[in-house]
Amino acid sequence: MQQAGLSMSVARITLEEFENIVSERLPFARLMGLRLEEITYDYALMRACYSEEFLRPGGTIAGPVMMGLADAAMYAMVLARVGPVELAVTTSLNINFLRKPAPGDMLARATLLKFGKRLVIGEIEMYSASSVDEVVAHATATYSVPPESPVRD
Repeated sequence: MQQAGLSMSVARITLEEFENIVSERLPFARLMGLRLEEITYDYALMRACYSEEFLRPGGTIAGPVMMGLADAAMYAMVLARVGPVELAVTTSLNINFLRKPAPGDMLARATLLKFGKRLVIGEIEMYSASSVDEVVAHATATYSVPPESPVRD
């Protein structure tokens, strides 16, 4: 169901609103170098700004960094649909590491697969910023959204 006066294609949270939530309530995202690049009704694009501290033996980006990036991108995508509902939480996250990412910034693009009454399911594709045509990891995530959230589409 569409809210009166709200286009189906408009995100219900802005980049600035999301960044405020991150800075005020999720300081660990800054420690991980996470930055939301784009947010629309259909996708969220998040960046993990490179740090040598992200490397694991073998010179690749550590899995926990990619998992955090995937989860944060999915959180942004959920908020794009429901608005600034901070208590939306991850109930599951599954990740497949497909190839070794080069040291450098990582990008994650989150999209939704299903938008239910209480559960939101999405997928996240991750890339090395230096090679955006090659997926290095793929994740699926499920979020639980509180029942008092805004009216759904």
